[in-house]
Amino acid sequence: MFKLLTQVLVGDKGGGILAETKVRIWVSCMDAQRMVQVRDLGEKDCKAVLSAVGYGHLGCSHNDEPYVIPIHYSYADPHIYIYTTEGKKFQILSENPKICLQVESVEDDRHWKSVIVTGEAVQVTDSNERENALDIILEKHPTLTPAMSIRWMDSWVRENIGVVYRITALTTTGRATAPR
Repeated sequence: MFKLLTQVLVGDKGGGILAETKVRIWVSCMDAQRMVQVRDLGEKDCKAVLSAVGYGHLGCSHNDEPYVIPIHYSYADPHIYIYTTEGKKFQILSENPKICLQVESVEDDRHWKSVIVTGEAVQVTDSNERENALDIILEKHPTLTPAMSIRWMDSWVRENIGVVYRITALTTTGRATAPR
């Protein structure tokens, strides 16, 4: 048994004339049953995901070139703290502190949650605040890896100079699969 879905697409045909095109898609009822439903997460659920996970993908930009890296973080409402060493992230965030952090908790294709945080990363330089932030980070990530690891530059080991950032969220959104 198949079900007909009709979608109307509107596009510019050139010269400012809009063209309307109907696209018909046949979807079997079996496919429709296998599709997952997705729901928006509220603030409480987003905070729960941020608290539980501790790793994600940090997006930043240098000269309009995106740079995304996996990263460990610690969440202490309302801030997110990251520990890194001086390097590419440090250089980029020094010039452009705007970030996007994507965090996910995936059990399987039908059971997942994802949170996106946009905000600004500010280097923590005050000694008391830095010590407090490090305590928060070390509680979740006691080895500080992968930030604290051996890095080779030719035949020399690069010095690890630690940097702590506080991320202040400007927006936080989330989605998750919904039970059917």
